[in-house]
Amino acid sequence: MNQSDCLLYLVTNSDHLAREPFLRVIEEALQNGVTLLQLREKDKDGREFYEEALAVKELSKRYHVPLLIDDRIDVALAVDADGVHVGQSDLPVSVARKLLGPGKIVGATAKTVAQALEAQEQGADYLGTGAIFPTQTKAAAIPTSVGTLSEVCRAVNIPVVAIGGLKQDNLSVLEGCPISGIAVVSAIMSSATPGIAARELAAMAKKLVELGRAKNA
Repeated sequence: MNQSDCLLYLVTNSDHLAREPFLRVIEEALQNGVTLLQLREKDKDGREFYEEALAVKELSKRYHVPLLIDDRIDVALAVDADGVHVGQSDLPVSVARKLLGPGKIVGATAKTVAQALEAQEQGADYLGTGAIFPTQTKAAAIPTSVGTLSEVCRAVNIPVVAIGGLKQDNLSVLEGCPISGIAVVSAIMSSATPGIAARELAAMAKKLVELGRAKNA
């Protein structure tokens, strides 16, 4: 996948939203700069997740943004999503790749250089590294330093996305880091103006990526 696909990566959270408002937030974000979309539903059963994924896929297809399914390879296959994202406690990247085939995106969480190299070797297309800041969506997540994030970026040849509590007012901590983009949840999903938030974050992410490339050229 292209590095530009990872510039602004939206990970969904529907905890505080009914179906229609949830879809409206996603659509506004897709209209205003989101380049990669992950549907994450830890608490929904298979049927409910499947039906929601169908609706979200329709939006992602309309705006030509790849849709990834968090963890659930069965749901990704059922709706013909563009790929999946797997964490360290999910199926291995190699298994996800075998099940999905070579034409789909497989992303992986990597908190260390060793995990990053293993995921790359197994066929990951990109990595998500964090949590840079504490986050309510993953309260138990162990913090990852910006130094470790930079080491991961330099160790692999695939895009690396910073994730974890990232918002407009704290992105400066990533200045100079050779990331390919940022992943956000509440900065868009909890915003009263998700379209405006997406535009602001996309512009900030672009500057961060350009600065990181210039510093690490």
